[in-house]
Amino acid sequence: MLKLVLPKGSLEQATMQLFSDADLAVRRSSAVDYRATIDDPRIDDVRILRPQEIPSYVADELFDLGIAGRDWIEETSSDVISLGELRYSKATSRPVRIVVAVPDDSGYESLDDLPDGVRVSSEYPELTRRHFAERGVSADVRLSYGATEAKAPDIVDAVVDLTETGRALRAAGLRIIDEILTSYTEIFTNRAAYDDPAKRRAMTQLKTLLDGVLDARGKVLVKLNVAREHLDAVVDVLPSMKAPTVNELWGGDAYAVETVAPKNEINVLIPELIERGATDIVEMPISKIVP
Repeated sequence: MLKLVLPKGSLEQATMQLFSDADLAVRRSSAVDYRATIDDPRIDDVRILRPQEIPSYVADELFDLGIAGRDWIEETSSDVISLGELRYSKATSRPVRIVVAVPDDSGYESLDDLPDGVRVSSEYPELTRRHFAERGVSADVRLSYGATEAKAPDIVDAVVDLTETGRALRAAGLRIIDEILTSYTEIFTNRAAYDDPAKRRAMTQLKTLLDGVLDARGKVLVKLNVAREHLDAVVDVLPSMKAPTVNELWGGDAYAVETVAPKNEINVLIPELIERGATDIVEMPISKIVP
């Protein structure tokens, strides 16, 4: 039913893992194949293309559903309908930022300090031109085909680049002086597909599966037993999505308790539970959480 296009490049591995975890494994003959399949009745065709092109192709109705960063939607001014953010990126669940950076030893502290005619290198020339024009700075914007951070100060005065952690910019001796855009990965469609009830239903179902995986990341299921007299003390320190599940054990003198907890807190939580009387603690991974 749906023609789906997924991003190649920096988001590729994370996207393939997300779909696999959602039981929508993307299958292709090799890692460089641009055609793929997903064994799901809602998906008819899958392509893997550069994210720079995906918003335009979806807007032109060549595909029903696409995944790419908000940065490329804005750069291409594509008329698409966002179905929501998918909070993952190349290395973390944090968004990426499109920033203006200058050499550390330059005297520039903000975008307003840049002189007219400033030379700027960017993989986002349209986004850069619009942003500088809105701030009243006339810039000589030059398209970069990669390694943007390496071009200042010898080739250009400033760069507009994407950063997730800022590490590459700092390593190149650059300092961020302005932020143009915060960009999450998004899943989006076009008006024709969105107005088709069957396609919209299929797209909504797929997004539910992907969201379920992302919501489960960083969380674990904790199960434990606790005597009646220690129940309140244990429940008092338990995190939960709504409330812990508590069931009476056979005999009535103890309870089985389970809850969802952040994985990064479990090393502190388990010793605390033991001190408060919990026993038989089991930590289990979670593949999806669907409200």
